Amino acid sequence: MKKRIFSGIQPSGNLHIGNYLGAIKNWVKLQDEYESIFCIVDLHAITVPQKPEELKKRTLEIAKTYLASGIDPKKSAIFIQSHIKEHTELAWILNTITKIPELNKMTQFKDKSAKEGTEKSSAGLFNYPVLMASDILLYDAELVPVGEDQLQHIELTRILAKRFNSRFGETFNIPEPFYVQEERMLARRSLGAGGRIMGLDDPAKKMSKSASSEYNYISLLDSPEIIEKKIKKAVTDSGSEIKYSGDKPALKNLINIYASFSGKKPREIEKEYEGKGYADFKSGLTKTVLDFIVPFQERYDSLDDKEVLQILRSGAEKIRPIAEEKIKEVKSKMGIVL
Repeated sequence: MKKRIFSGIQPSGNLHIGNYLGAIKNWVKLQDEYESIFCIVDLHAITVPQKPEELKKRTLEIAKTYLASGIDPKKSAIFIQSHIKEHTELAWILNTITKIPELNKMTQFKDKSAKEGTEKSSAGLFNYPVLMASDILLYDAELVPVGEDQLQHIELTRILAKRFNSRFGETFNIPEPFYVQEERMLARRSLGAGGRIMGLDDPAKKMSKSASSEYNYISLLDSPEIIEKKIKKAVTDSGSEIKYSGDKPALKNLINIYASFSGKKPREIEKEYEGKGYADFKSGLTKTVLDFIVPFQERYDSLDDKEVLQILRSGAEKIRPIAEEKIKEVKSKMGIVL
């Protein structure tokens, strides 16, 4: 039997090339080797204020992005988190065995709450890692494709699974964070230790769909004209030599993007632009990004919202029995009358 993987993306902000290169591109490969469950985690999104119409729109946008990127509903289960009520049911149960100091350690809460202040942050944002644990444990996922910023949450998931198993008997698999070997090699070769695509306006911060400046990221839905403009405005380093070096973090980040879309090694790109300047390099980078973006957008635009929603509902139906069986097992072992 294939091992099972689970991962998901929040329907908030604009999905960008960093999301694609760091996650979705990887998922497309994984679905051929693993039993794959890919979720749109709308319940996570509402831990911060969302406009209702915008949330609906973004949810369908992410589903269409999954499909246009190559995630196949015949190979993978694609669904909306809130369509399976057992996610919140298990989250509450796991809350009862989670310790406050464990949640106080979560750096993502500290980072996100810093914007508005802890006193204005929701309890949902504080408990976000417990809901994430429930997402994973509900399906006995063995492997969880994650970025470096989510490793702390995976560790909490493992702690909660072990704690529940210790108190109530073997119930949950102990999941592992997962990196594809090929992606590890790519990370070492081009994306750095964390495998991150950094912001076009600041190579010290990762590309973010919630960035205040639109010049931080390239959205998967940006027009070719906007993409060209963003790449032209992307910060570079002093000098004009196209050099892949830690001393040139801005240029290194742009070469990482170039390498990730083209399949070329950074040193090959360096050699290709030997004796040329930033203008030539950025022109080549623009073409390389558009070689992916234009056909991606054509596939995206061809998708009908009603058909996409049906795919999401079918995905939920496919895996609902797994969730229902697991929550029954959990309740029974805790002594909850069924």
